[in-house]
Amino acid sequence: MISKNLLLGLLIAVCQLATAQSTTQTAAPRDLDLSMVTETDVEIVDVSNLAVPGKTYVAATIMNASIQKLCSVIMNYPEYPLFMPNTERTTVVSTSADTTLVEMLLSLPLGKTKKYRLKMTPTVAPQSCQLAWKLVPMEGLQQSETITDTSGYWLLTPDPKDASKTLVKYFVFADPGPIPFGLGWIVDMMTRISLPRTLEALRERVR
Repeated sequence: MISKNLLLGLLIAVCQLATAQSTTQTAAPRDLDLSMVTETDVEIVDVSNLAVPGKTYVAATIMNASIQKLCSVIMNYPEYPLFMPNTERTTVVSTSADTTLVEMLLSLPLGKTKKYRLKMTPTVAPQSCQLAWKLVPMEGLQQSETITDTSGYWLLTPDPKDASKTLVKYFVFADPGPIPFGLGWIVDMMTRISLPRTLEALRERVR
């Protein structure tokens, strides 16, 4: 027979292991090492929290363009379809002194589309430009026609090694919501796959 002390020891060990695994899954995600970013590649890191639905990525690269020029491109919402991957249409719904409400229509493979609205909030300074966005609820859409949540930001700062160039950082979280079996690629299309395409498309746009 197993003694009570042995059973108690096993129970404590199991609890400690479960606690350690839970802590690992919910720990704050690591960030991208910006000191490793170059002009030739797009660096990408998965910083998703396993305790939260959806995927979160950080990407960065160096671009041979000024902060002002890049900032004007990422804040020109009507022209997103000209260079943003999978973006079929963007419509400015309303503007205020601080924010702009933009309706997005994504075109995905197999005829899939996703429609949603984003509140864009720019913060522009002499040596930086940040454009943050978050999902705004949109009535009249079925769950399959839209996404559950998304947020993120662009952050443009001078390249520490060459002030004439710009360090471009892109953070995105996306939760498409329930995904039918076999269509898990939708999550990747909105995050991991679209990230390098988005930054490379911006690079080409400002060349």
